[in-house]
Amino acid sequence: MKSPHQTYLNWSTGKDSALALYHLQQLEPYHISHLLTSVNEEHNRVSMHGLRRSLLDKQVAALDIPCSTVELPAQPDMVVYESRMNTAVLKMAALGCSHAAFGDIFLEDLKRYREQQLAPFGIKTVFPLWQQNTKALLQNFISLGFKAILICVDASKLDASFAGRIIDEDFINDLPDGVDPCGENGEYHTFCFDGPIFRDPVPFKVGEKVYREYDAPAGQGSGAKAGFWFCDLSDI
Repeated sequence: MKSPHQTYLNWSTGKDSALALYHLQQLEPYHISHLLTSVNEEHNRVSMHGLRRSLLDKQVAALDIPCSTVELPAQPDMVVYESRMNTAVLKMAALGCSHAAFGDIFLEDLKRYREQQLAPFGIKTVFPLWQQNTKALLQNFISLGFKAILICVDASKLDASFAGRIIDEDFINDLPDGVDPCGENGEYHTFCFDGPIFRDPVPFKVGEKVYREYDAPAGQGSGAKAGFWFCDLSDI
């Protein structure tokens, strides 16, 4: 019998990563031996999601899977991002990982970018959620007993009331037209705190909502800003 592929999962702390981990754990060819998470080293929070590092640590402990972080500046350029990510990938390879898994669903450009970046290291990619219906995925997430809370919301797509909401059927029904149910276009990000992959639920306290603006991606005009609502979570 062949040994399973040692695989690291790019762990965002959110629902897609959690569902990807769940499905990978059901697939015999893969053994998730490590998690890899990008962290804003300036603010000690998970990149994009804004989750405190302390809650990432508690979440990982509840998963009982080793985790490494890619320490990034607040707004890294691609040179810095790729340099630090390459260092992390070398570490994963040194740990025996031959595969990298992602929770992406249908962003072709992102999938192709990941494959191209990992090919020189001999790392193969795995996308267990790829091209699945996003509403069905979210309903599957709920039916399996997972629980997640919205911690970052794109203010151009969703209003502040969505920050801090728990994912349930009411949430799905309340999403405006044009918003992907899984937030695959960056409409929202989540913190997954309970479900079949956890030994115990991750305790946390809901704090204030904060609005922040950042420089918009290149191509959206000089001086353009992108606004986000964050729901701050803290340890209990």
